[in-house]
Amino acid sequence: MSLRYVGKDPNSEEENCPSVLVDEQTGDYVLQGWVADEGTITECEKFGPIAPNEAVIRLPARMTELLKEAIRANEHPDVR
Repeated sequence: MSLRYVGKDPNSEEENCPSVLVDEQTGDYVLQGWVADEGTITECEKFGPIAPNEAVIRLPARMTELLKEAIRANEHPDVR
């Protein structure tokens, strides 16, 4: 697996913070985020069960541009 780092939460000064990455082999988005609280998980479960191999995470809205950048990079992998 080869992950391409797109960026981290722009308001975070910590090393371990919400981040956006792209798996260069599969094009999958890899998201590091905050573990969702029970209220968020309960709300998500209204739309279907959360499988044992799934997790609910939160990314701050201020990371929208990083998500868009990851999508653009996937659409045009030859442009970096």
